[in-house]
Amino acid sequence: MLYRRIQKEHARLEKQMQELQRKLEKLPEGKLICCKDGKGYRWYQSDGHKKVYLYKKQRDLAEKLALRKYYQTLLDEVRHEKRALKFYLDHHCDLPQKARKLLEEHPGYRELLDGYFLPDVDEYREWMMADYDRNTNYPENLIHKTAIAGMVRSKSEAMIAHFLYSNQIPFRYECALHLSETTIYPDFTIRHPVTGEIYYWEHFGRMDDAGYAKNAASKLQLYISNGIVPTIRLITTYETWEDPLTTEKIEYILQQFFLE
Repeated sequence: MLYRRIQKEHARLEKQMQELQRKLEKLPEGKLICCKDGKGYRWYQSDGHKKVYLYKKQRDLAEKLALRKYYQTLLDEVRHEKRALKFYLDHHCDLPQKARKLLEEHPGYRELLDGYFLPDVDEYREWMMADYDRNTNYPENLIHKTAIAGMVRSKSEAMIAHFLYSNQIPFRYECALHLSETTIYPDFTIRHPVTGEIYYWEHFGRMDDAGYAKNAASKLQLYISNGIVPTIRLITTYETWEDPLTTEKIEYILQQFFLE
């Protein structure tokens, strides 16, 4: 979400400020003044009260003073941007999360609002609400509540479920899919709200774990070998600890696949 991205950018700017300050400490004190002199320039070093002429043989000093000016200007820009982001972080309003929790944690409200979020087409609505062969492995990992899909295994899956539901896109969570002699359970089985075509969405949430990434690659190969190709019928999203799935990315995918 935007808040997390701004947190990350705020931390990056803090590191950049520290690096610029370290560089400035290694440079000579003073301010460089450049004055036009025919086709060239005269250089002066100023301490704020008086200026001293720098000869051509002192070019190295002039370069370092020019570098100081550049780093100081950049530091001022970064400090200003960091201050603006800090203002956002201090005044951030978590209304989107509260709106989602209203649907997830208050069945009475959700019952009244289902008509606004469930698919308009009776066939899709019935398909979405019907019983189906669902993954029963590791039920202890189903710890995140959603408005319509019950409990899911990760916060990112809960986000995906919320955006599918709130955009009236029919879906099932971990519905059995039989491929060759193997049965798998895609995170989401989705029907296009206009065409009814089936899509699958796999979210791979621990790609910085070598073992998990290897299993993810094997699962993708299984899809492909059965004619279910990424970006055509298979949607895939990925995240690591440092790069989590964002609401912006989810909304972009929904726009590209289902809402145009």
